[in-house]
Amino acid sequence: MTTRTTAELIEAALQHDARAVARLISLVEDHHPSAGEILATLFPRTGVAHVVGLTGAPGSGKSTLTDQLIRHVRSIGDEVGILAVDPSSPFTGGAILGDRIRMQDHIGDPGVYIRSMGSRGHLGGVAEATPKAIMILDAIGLPYVFVETVGVGQAEVEIVESADTTVVVVNPGWGDSVQANKAGLLEIGDIFVVNKADREGVAEAVRDLEQMLDLGAERAWRPPVLATVATTGEGIGSVWDAVQEHRDFLASTGRLIETRSARLRRELHRAVVAELLRRIEGAPEDDRFVTLAAEVGARRLDPWTAARRLLDGG
Repeated sequence: MTTRTTAELIEAALQHDARAVARLISLVEDHHPSAGEILATLFPRTGVAHVVGLTGAPGSGKSTLTDQLIRHVRSIGDEVGILAVDPSSPFTGGAILGDRIRMQDHIGDPGVYIRSMGSRGHLGGVAEATPKAIMILDAIGLPYVFVETVGVGQAEVEIVESADTTVVVVNPGWGDSVQANKAGLLEIGDIFVVNKADREGVAEAVRDLEQMLDLGAERAWRPPVLATVATTGEGIGSVWDAVQEHRDFLASTGRLIETRSARLRRELHRAVVAELLRRIEGAPEDDRFVTLAAEVGARRLDPWTAARRLLDGG
């Protein structure tokens, strides 16, 4: 097969060629020299897709819930892209768990694009390249992008940096853990889903969440607490209705523009830091770096002053 140029890949991706989309994401994820051209070309097309993050503790049923949401979205005629972030293999760096195992019923559907991404050691429940992959799926015209995180706890709530709507999934009997984690997951959730609601304790879990939300800081948007049985599809329609209501709330209050602008500023900050690190690591024999590193190693200069001098060109 003839290797396609970057421009040809981009054009094919815009026509929803799944292989071209996969290739673009891989090039960006691997920091290929063409990544800059890909991102620069596609960025002006972004800002349309509504990004839904699905997060929660391991075993809460995020994958099954995501699978059912895909079915629901497709049943109403919309297309959707899914980024499933999994732990990375220590051997290949790729995702250990495969989306084709968990969501294989959708593989042949041209209106669904599914991609597994290994976290590659990145903390926060997502991968370092997740925002870039979201941008690519947004640019090709998908109206919705779902991001399913690695199973997370209190400190791993980075999904809020990428999602317009964050869905937190818990199970009955998780009340004590919710209390312990309320400084994390309770603060980022726009919608709370008590999954596996065919088990005992669902009413208590819903009540506990409602009470903890009552005790928390007042919000302009009150997160709904919904019960689902993802294995049967029970309650999925209500979850999607809540996503739409939250989207309407963000748009009507101007918060959607504000949060996306703030997100892009944070992404710019991360891009600057990442670019500086790549330049430093890519030129370890640079005379200034070698000299300053030697000064730091001899404890004649502290690392922070050395960093300022390096960046200032001194």
